[in-house]
Amino acid sequence: MSLAVDRSQIEALVRNAIRQSGGVSPSSIASSVASAQQPLGWVDGKPNLRVSISARHCHLTDEHVEILFGRGSVLEPDKDLYQDGFYAAKQTVMVVGPRKRMLPSVRVLGPTRGASQVELALTDSISLGIDAPVRHSGKIDGTPGCVLVGPAGSVQLEQGVIRAARHVHMNFADADYYGVQDGDMMQLSVRSPDCSVSFEDVLVRADEAAKLEVHIDTDEGNACNLDAATEVELKKSGCACQH
Repeated sequence: MSLAVDRSQIEALVRNAIRQSGGVSPSSIASSVASAQQPLGWVDGKPNLRVSISARHCHLTDEHVEILFGRGSVLEPDKDLYQDGFYAAKQTVMVVGPRKRMLPSVRVLGPTRGASQVELALTDSISLGIDAPVRHSGKIDGTPGCVLVGPAGSVQLEQGVIRAARHVHMNFADADYYGVQDGDMMQLSVRSPDCSVSFEDVLVRADEAAKLEVHIDTDEGNACNLDAATEVELKKSGCACQH
């Protein structure tokens, strides 16, 4: 059963918590109340769009963590990612492809998963000599494999090497704002000096806890010169909805 809490109740709760912690300014109280009243990740009453470059990385199972880093090993968080609960681990692995081509230090992301997976950009896969298909995360059936090497051992992946398809994480309030739902496709436009690009086929991955964030790979980020972008725009494919 949900319980409606009005603004005065929120203010009272925030003020009480602040008194117990030593007190802060009234402006901080107002900011806290405003944040409590809007969806996760929103700023000034609307979604706060973030576009991030997802560099090559891998996801591991608990079993593979122990094989690669030693019995009893677990992933050690090093840096939190924008999505709550996800992080870049301290551990890295070497990814070895055919004819002993390799990427020496590929970051592991946590938490662990049910199947190990390596996500590369096209230039990475060319460097390794692996014909990695474009797939959405977790869709690894029929994909090529590789060898992962850690300080304590190695793992032969029979499948799991992909070029991660571009996608956007969002919560259900974001989805309502854009008029989309989980599984829909959107369009991302990045305007940069002499380097503007529009990306189609941006998959919506909606869940309750996500914050609005588009993931593109390093090749795509370089193609649109994302670091120098002056404007980014996200909209539903094939419509003139709000953006």
